[in-house]
Amino acid sequence: MALQQLTDEQVRTWSRAQKDQWWLDNVYRGDMPQLTLRSALTGFLLGGILSATALYIGAKTGIGIGVGLTSVILAFAIYRLLAGAGLAADFTILENNCTQSIATAAGYLAMPLISSLAAYMLVTGIVIPWWQMMVWLVVISLIGVLVAFPMKRRFINDDQLPFPEGRASGVVLDSLYTGSAAAGMLKARLLGWTAVGAAVWQALVSDGWMKLLQFKLLRLHQWAGLKEPWYIHERLDTYYYQAVAKAGGWIPSIGGVDVRQLGLRLTLDVAMLGVGGLMGLAVATSCALGAFLNFVVLAPLMINAGDIVQRIGPNGAPVPISRIEIVNQWALWWAVTMMVVGALVSLAAKPELFRSAFRSVTGRRAAPAATGPDVLAHIELPLMVSWVGVPVLCLLGAWVTHAFFGVPLGLALASLPLILVLTVICANAMALTSWTPTGALSKITQFTMGAIDRGNPASNLLPAGMTAEIAANASNLLSDIKPGYMLGGKPRQQAVGHVIGILAGALTCVPLYFLLFLPPDAQGLRSTTTIVTDQFAFPAALQWKGVADIIAKGVQGLPASALVAMAVAAFAALAIELARIATKGRFPLSSVSIGLGVVLPPESTFAMWVGALFFSFMAWRHKAPGSRGHTVWVEGFEAICAGLISGAALTGIGNAILNVLVD
Repeated sequence: MALQQLTDEQVRTWSRAQKDQWWLDNVYRGDMPQLTLRSALTGFLLGGILSATALYIGAKTGIGIGVGLTSVILAFAIYRLLAGAGLAADFTILENNCTQSIATAAGYLAMPLISSLAAYMLVTGIVIPWWQMMVWLVVISLIGVLVAFPMKRRFINDDQLPFPEGRASGVVLDSLYTGSAAAGMLKARLLGWTAVGAAVWQALVSDGWMKLLQFKLLRLHQWAGLKEPWYIHERLDTYYYQAVAKAGGWIPSIGGVDVRQLGLRLTLDVAMLGVGGLMGLAVATSCALGAFLNFVVLAPLMINAGDIVQRIGPNGAPVPISRIEIVNQWALWWAVTMMVVGALVSLAAKPELFRSAFRSVTGRRAAPAATGPDVLAHIELPLMVSWVGVPVLCLLGAWVTHAFFGVPLGLALASLPLILVLTVICANAMALTSWTPTGALSKITQFTMGAIDRGNPASNLLPAGMTAEIAANASNLLSDIKPGYMLGGKPRQQAVGHVIGILAGALTCVPLYFLLFLPPDAQGLRSTTTIVTDQFAFPAALQWKGVADIIAKGVQGLPASALVAMAVAAFAALAIELARIATKGRFPLSSVSIGLGVVLPPESTFAMWVGALFFSFMAWRHKAPGSRGHTVWVEGFEAICAGLISGAALTGIGNAILNVLVD
């Protein structure tokens, strides 16, 4: 069924009251169940599970993955199967939309954990207590919800802005429930089978799962004398090096540096194959180029020059040169420069965002102002809730940031006006492009607060994290509200759904964060040194940390080669972004992605590139619409990628839990 929408002429000339009345008469489905007990419970459970996968992938790649499509397909399949078995009535389209609202709100909550909060712990060496982490996350997320809904009336009801990602979700939902159910079930099967396959592989390369199977279930250590669990090494080249150690064969090196020190390993990470498929070939190639330049070309030169050295650790023992040391000692600086300059130039090249933001703040617009009574007052979230809730929660957020993290209260309060500015810019960017420039905008807050207080890293990290995450959360929620508007849902119930999702994300992500990244040592103590590892690179946190270190310490202590690399990176980022602007996005490289490839493990960037190349090839091979190949590899590629990610991520999380619980 074709979704109804206003014409461009109606959008330009009608008042908001007229548009609201048209929507109420033609789109609104007031009698259809939406926020029911089962949709709330399903969204809560799916939100918790999918937010865990978002945390897992974010810690590996620094990329926030959307969980909305996955939740839509899973909820559709679950209740279609239950209905077919006579165990439950089928989900309505609005129940499914409400479920995905809850799930996506839960997924958004993971982002500060892999960026600003992680950077704060890395810089200060302080492990944030779990309850403080949870309170801070819930407060800033609630601010995002209350900021989003007044803006919804302007951006969605009045201006009818496209929100491409949100509109795509609405179209998918409409096609599932009013089109061919077989197409929806095919996507569900694709997601399910790839998730099972990814989970099986991840279990085979996981010591925890194999220990559970072989020692606890099969008890091979008793009747077969097995002393250690057998599992496939995820780093496949380990088998080569084991053979070399016995036979005394050749160890590959670059400039005399062992490739293992450079992180150049062969790993089959199926989650990264899925991430690569979603990011596309251009972005994945840029990441791979950054990794190649840094770890194949520059790092061996800097090690031989003595700018990357074996340092002495806190316990007095030497710390071997490794990928992490290469990044922390030298590569981080030019990577951060590349990402920050590229993001700022890309943002500055979109003046329409600033013009639209200015119109949003000043109220300048072409269409007539809203006149007459508010016909949606009975279903919209009351504006009074936001007018009262936003100031109260902002003051609470500033106080919490001061009390928990030592940020001067004046600085925390001074950052609050930036919330409106950043949110308006981010919301306009999301509405027009499905892209939120939070990375670039957060650096504005970081440098502003850092210029006032250079001595306290929390003074720039936490206010920037608060303003950036509120802006991103509000903008992403606006995109999530869009399909509800298209399908005739109750806005007030979507707001409640978002709050449920925030609680689901907090209750899942915070305990999981401590389990995965802050495990206790033999004495029961937790240390920030366990956050960044070969498995979890935390690239977003390293970017935030790099800016904080530059603010606090300046660049005087860096090697001359690092300063030269930063200057070259800044010039290269400028040239790349100008080329992208001149070619209207056709230039195949991205400076932000090149910088990201520097801080990611090379094995991950290679797996992402392979995934992107594979799905690009399959799309090229199966161009004909209606063919079986096109249905699976083009129309279903997002479901396949989501299956790879969720299957591997959930099994990897389970492995970490088993390593704690199984002796």
